[in-house]
Amino acid sequence: MREAPPLLLAGVGDEASPDLDGQLETLRRLGFRGIELRTLDGIAIADLDPARFAAAARRIAEEGMSVVALASRIGGWARPVCGPFGRDLGELRTLADRAHALGCRFIRVMSYPNQGLDGAGWRHESMRRLAELVELAAELDVILLHENCSGWASQGVEQTLAMLREIESPHLGLLFDVGNARVARQDPVAFLRRVLPHVRHVHVKDVVLGVDGAAQFTWPGEGEARLAECLSMLEAAGYAGAIAIEPHLAHIPHLGITADTGTLRESFVEFGSRFERIARAAWRAGRSR
Repeated sequence: MREAPPLLLAGVGDEASPDLDGQLETLRRLGFRGIELRTLDGIAIADLDPARFAAAARRIAEEGMSVVALASRIGGWARPVCGPFGRDLGELRTLADRAHALGCRFIRVMSYPNQGLDGAGWRHESMRRLAELVELAAELDVILLHENCSGWASQGVEQTLAMLREIESPHLGLLFDVGNARVARQDPVAFLRRVLPHVRHVHVKDVVLGVDGAAQFTWPGEGEARLAECLSMLEAAGYAGAIAIEPHLAHIPHLGITADTGTLRESFVEFGSRFERIARAAWRAGRSR
């Protein structure tokens, strides 16, 4: 009998396959019980027409898969801080409705890349927008999870903690991406140690930085993200949330890179299998502390 995983293991679905059936099948092959939804057939979850979303929700329920988070484009790499804010408020309203329909409360956001403002102006506008989004999230009964990926609060741990102090709310938490910390030339273990009490969801990728600083994504455990140490730290702290793989090996959305469906699935399964072995060992190490 297959040993039950120590965590709710999940995956960002569109890194495995463009279509929902492919996403679910690939996660089923791994034995993972959770899915994070970002796109279906290249369409963002918030942009699916109601009938198509309803059909997807039924299919996920039939599969018995837990939706651990919805990925939004709010504050992300393609939505700079001076862009139209109304579309973000509208997207949040749509995603909140869809999150509730899926039995999920977590929506991933970022904190707006700069667009010609000075440092103080960037901080002020990004925090103003996030505060309004968090207020709306409270009304809609969802929780925004800021990912350390793009925007003002992703520059480093001090900015992340400043955001949490300035917008103190149970409707704002953190999505800690182990690999993203290293991509930003940060020490993932040191970053996690400072933000650990606020982490509600985790992404896993691994990466090596070249001499030019360029990121090369790798198999888990073969990069510089200190993955096993981060997992052990999470276990020792009593983390009980989901951990979702986001390999970025065959599909890197922000770079417009994707492989054929067969390659996507096989790469995802290989990454997930390697990660699960690391996770089991790290969880045992965390328990021994």
